[in-house]
Amino acid sequence: MTDHGAEQLIRQAIGGNGAAMTSIRARVAKTDDPVLLVLAALLTVLPDGRLLLDRAAAAASNREDRQLVAIARAHLARDGELVDALSRDHLVDFPGSYLVAWLASGAHIAGGGQRGTSGP
Repeated sequence: MTDHGAEQLIRQAIGGNGAAMTSIRARVAKTDDPVLLVLAALLTVLPDGRLLLDRAAAAASNREDRQLVAIARAHLARDGELVDALSRDHLVDFPGSYLVAWLASGAHIAGGGQRGTSGP
């Protein structure tokens, strides 16, 4: 996926676009793109987000992707303080990360509430 294509898909998905969700479902089984895998895990488009994060961690070949996986894991563990701390550090070096900015803001889908968490 190109950087522009990834950014557009991320913006559409976190904006609640159903077509973006469908696109993620279609791509996630065959991809090794850590950003797409993290996005799928956070949006819970498949039942086991943690397995998707394991795949993302295995595919992460640079610091930006490894940090993204760590932030997503903290989010799914509902560790808001860790998400905040890791996100701040990440965004200093990678200020264009829509996905991390979304996580830092509380990860709410436009018109649909919070995603990527389960339980009480």
